[in-house]
Amino acid sequence: MGNFDTLFEKYDRLVLFDTETTGLHFNRDEIIEFAAVVVECRDGIATVIQEYDELISLTPGNTVPPMIENLTGISTQDILDRGIPKAQACQDIARMIAGNTLLLAYNAHFDLSFLYYLLLRNGDPMILKGKDKLDLLTVYKDRHSYPHKLCNAIEVYGLSGEVVNSHRAVDDVLATVAVMREMEAERDDLMCYVNLFGYNPKFGIDGKPIGSVTYKPQRYDPVQPLYQL
Repeated sequence: MGNFDTLFEKYDRLVLFDTETTGLHFNRDEIIEFAAVVVECRDGIATVIQEYDELISLTPGNTVPPMIENLTGISTQDILDRGIPKAQACQDIARMIAGNTLLLAYNAHFDLSFLYYLLLRNGDPMILKGKDKLDLLTVYKDRHSYPHKLCNAIEVYGLSGEVVNSHRAVDDVLATVAVMREMEAERDDLMCYVNLFGYNPKFGIDGKPIGSVTYKPQRYDPVQPLYQL
């Protein structure tokens, strides 16, 4: 993967993560799968030091909706058989992101919002306080025309034979790592997007804004990068 020298000048660790959920509503739906890749600089090389992928138990009485099962392949029985307790997932995540860590995701507002509610109910949401955040969807929107899904980024960067956007968190986070590598090779300006999230001005921000993030309307104009607005 790339070296991400500029990012490692400021951060000791990069944690790229992805979630699969029972729906789109942060405050009432649940994370059913959490996957992450932890990257550190070892001898000047960005090195994956940990891969994490766990199904997470549902609140008693809840089930995986049929539409979500069809999309992800994760069933209620899978969660019952292999899901870890929510509190354990929160402890694992707290250890993973401890220290001088940058949090990264593709459509980070979505994943961070779900992560916050998981921690609020089953752990300590304060572990997110002071953590810088980088949304790779915002970066991609600034550089490439519509459409902007992760599968589109995979195709544009020529990664189709290497990674897959399967709507399973582990596959999608590995795809995000590969996309980020290509982004760095394309243009060395990822630091400019830290704590700066774009949103579609037609629809606004979905849900509650994250307090430490600056949100700006992002039109599909790769000629004028978001951070220069």
